[in-house]
Amino acid sequence: MLEQVETQWLQTFHAVYLCQSFKQASEMLTVPTSNVSRHIVLLESAINTRLFERTTRRMTPTEAGHQLYGSTLPLLTALNDALEDVRDHAKSVTGQLKLLMPDLPVLAEMVVSFCEKHPQLSLCCETSLSPKEDLLDGFDIVLSFHRGALADSGWVAKEVFRKPSCIVGSPALIARVGQPKTLQEIQQLPCITTLTALNGSPWIFKTADGKQQTLPVKSAFKVNSGTLASRAALAGFGFAILAQEACQEAIEAGRLVLIELEAEPEDLVLHAIYAGRKHLPQKIRAFLTHLENQMSSSEL
Repeated sequence: MLEQVETQWLQTFHAVYLCQSFKQASEMLTVPTSNVSRHIVLLESAINTRLFERTTRRMTPTEAGHQLYGSTLPLLTALNDALEDVRDHAKSVTGQLKLLMPDLPVLAEMVVSFCEKHPQLSLCCETSLSPKEDLLDGFDIVLSFHRGALADSGWVAKEVFRKPSCIVGSPALIARVGQPKTLQEIQQLPCITTLTALNGSPWIFKTADGKQQTLPVKSAFKVNSGTLASRAALAGFGFAILAQEACQEAIEAGRLVLIELEAEPEDLVLHAIYAGRKHLPQKIRAFLTHLENQMSSSEL
């Protein structure tokens, strides 16, 4: 029986019961009078029972109408309360936030400060610097570093922040192998690869015309850690691409030398990756806003 009756018909029935008029019920519901009349006819047909006695001057509920109103009022009230509860829950920062992100102090501080602002939220967090695509399922948000264009995965990738990058080498390394001036020269020299080292990905540059250029480099030092890459560059293991602000102090102190080629390395970008849902949960929306606000005034 339930599958034969639409909730909207019952809502219309309640409005007509209270107003005892199709016209007044239509004004209450802000729908045409013809819709009100049709809903009552459909409901009466579905339950095979007359709910109102209609005359040219008045409309009164039948005994069945009184019974249906009394029986369905608490049900519709409970249903409305349940829907409002779900709506309010979706608009509040509650529940569990499942997060996959790099294990970096600056990000850890931001996550902790977010949870401090929203004590009703629980956190489930795993760490990975550059997660593979098959790790994305099961998380609300994945924070991942990339250089260059992202592969199309069907997920939404929102840029959280972008840091210009540069190529650096230690004075000792340059004294040993020379200072490269072109992409072709650095391709023959020892380099340090980061972020996607496990995939053996090449260095990625941006050309003057805005295109992306990849460059295979020689690397005996492959790491998935910007800190390790920086330490290795300082030790003279090879040339490295690093976020410029992270190594600016070492450049100014003369412990690293800025290497300028005909193309610049792609920026280091942190993306927040999440499912492309039309109605984004408030916990995700609030976390993304928190990240953007914090990153705008923080150093990586």
